[in-house]
Amino acid sequence: MTTLQLAKRNIKEKGFLDIETPKSVDFVKEIKKLRKKKNAIILAHYYQEDAIQDIADFVGDSLALAQKAATTDADIIVFAGVHFMAETAKILNPKKKVLLPDLKAGCSLADSCPPADFEAFKKENPNHIVVSYVNTSAEIKALTDIVCTSSNAEKIINSIPKDRPIIFAPDRNLGAWLIKKTGRDMLLWDGACMVHEAFSIDKILKLYAENPGSEIIAHPESEAHLLKVAKYVGSTSGLLNYVKTSKAKTFIVATEVGILHKMRQDSPDKILIPAPVEDDSCNCSECFYMKMNTMKKLYLCLKHELPHVEVDPELSKKALVSIERMLELSK
Repeated sequence: MTTLQLAKRNIKEKGFLDIETPKSVDFVKEIKKLRKKKNAIILAHYYQEDAIQDIADFVGDSLALAQKAATTDADIIVFAGVHFMAETAKILNPKKKVLLPDLKAGCSLADSCPPADFEAFKKENPNHIVVSYVNTSAEIKALTDIVCTSSNAEKIINSIPKDRPIIFAPDRNLGAWLIKKTGRDMLLWDGACMVHEAFSIDKILKLYAENPGSEIIAHPESEAHLLKVAKYVGSTSGLLNYVKTSKAKTFIVATEVGILHKMRQDSPDKILIPAPVEDDSCNCSECFYMKMNTMKKLYLCLKHELPHVEVDPELSKKALVSIERMLELSK
């Protein structure tokens, strides 16, 4: 059995092609060559490692990535992100090949909403319209009326008639923030992102006191007490734009640290401090799942066109309805 055959056989267990590459391989050069040859597009989230962001054709937040995936004319989509993102791209492009460098790149927030439990919750509240965050599995999207991202969630909630009760899933922090912003009394699913709940409010306030004139900025998946002290709360793209346009020079950034790479590129004159976490023994402001993708895995994935993401056709059709509603409302 060849190394490639063995790696293919073990792909479900490992999640990626476990093949050694020569030390002389120039991943950047080879990826560029393969991308052109195969008419492939590399889509990357802002939380990916710096090198992956730099080689991607397009870097964006969840909304921008979904919009790009919906309109690409590439034959192959390589999604440098987590599983639900690649799954969304496949739902939008059922006939295209969608690759994910590591199939085990999951999402703690998506995992916090098991489909069977959510289906039962929905049945208990049959009159509610269901709005689900994009950070969910295809099964949850199929049970959803409208998908949203943090960029468009407020707009989507405001588009729903005021007499319609709403279930919002799965992020309780984003949901609570939206209740404050929109004044809607929504029923929240009790889910959360482990990265955005890891920040230490005490350490952040200490850091703030040590840096006069600094501004705390935070993603709405963070806990309420942090959002209360933040000067600005917004989506990934919103945070990037705020740093660019704010007159402040120093920012304490409470979201996944991968965003700092793009922030530094866009705003080289600003001082960016990653928000500290509660546990000093871990790098908890990094998403473990996002960082599972590497340049080596990206190269092997594109070279051998594995692993690829598949979604059951019937499930895909159901999930597509809620995603297309989001894209239509986001125009």
